[in-house]
Amino acid sequence: MSFELPELDRKATQKAVEAALEKYRIYKYLTFEREASTTSHIDDIGGGRSNIPGDQTGSIAVKNVDEQERIRKYCERIERSVRRLPKMERFLIEERYMSEEAEYLTDYNVYCFKFQPPVSERTYAKIRWKAFYKLALNLNIAVLAGEKDG
Repeated sequence: MSFELPELDRKATQKAVEAALEKYRIYKYLTFEREASTTSHIDDIGGGRSNIPGDQTGSIAVKNVDEQERIRKYCERIERSVRRLPKMERFLIEERYMSEEAEYLTDYNVYCFKFQPPVSERTYAKIRWKAFYKLALNLNIAVLAGEKDG
């Protein structure tokens, strides 16, 4: 019995992983809360929404809690997947894609200044691809070679 790892489309998989990590950053550093409307609604036509029972504040509170829980679970899933990576891959992903400054860092800054000792661009690319490959499979966002959207 043999097990073969799937061949992935590098560009599409990289895009998918980077998108997931960008979503993580947005979720991690922003909060989500809806607020109840404090102004009344006048229905010119009549018979509109005035007969609908409901608690606007209660339903918004439930949506806020549900959305916060969904965001928390997403962030935990990403963090758990990254923690499973080998040390160098984890360091690369955390420094380049998960930090608050990630949008302002370049790959060059990471492989020249963050790694101690610095690594070459080629070594950095190999480490990054290995990390992306593992994350894509773990997060179920891998794009197999030969697959096309549509």
